[in-house]
Amino acid sequence: MINLRLCFLLSLFGLAMALATISFIPTQTEWMFWLPIFLVCAIIIARRAPGKYFWHGMITCLLNCVWITGLHLSFFDTYTAHHPDMAAMQPKSGYFAVHPRQMMLMVGPFVGIASGIILGLFSVIAGAIFKSKKAAA
Repeated sequence: MINLRLCFLLSLFGLAMALATISFIPTQTEWMFWLPIFLVCAIIIARRAPGKYFWHGMITCLLNCVWITGLHLSFFDTYTAHHPDMAAMQPKSGYFAVHPRQMMLMVGPFVGIASGIILGLFSVIAGAIFKSKKAAA
């Protein structure tokens, strides 16, 4: 069974990051904030989740994806003003020549899945570490 309450509460880190990345945290340094967040989340999942650590990490990141994509779309003008590199990534022609908001909406779930795989693996590793510590005690 998945503890959805735990996943939701951990996804609030994603809400905080969504708010922070709108104006303050540049894309180039965003990973420096996500790495400790993922480590903390993995440890909390390993200690509090009733098993299925990978899926707890995946669901947490999918919820993060909703927060981040939703807020970046809601504050699109502010976000792109502070992240010109993201605005420049919009294709100018061809099949993907869509509005940047549509591009965010299309790419957001893939980022959520990719980060979910990472957090899921971190959580499995943390689960194994804490399981071996409990066995040794």
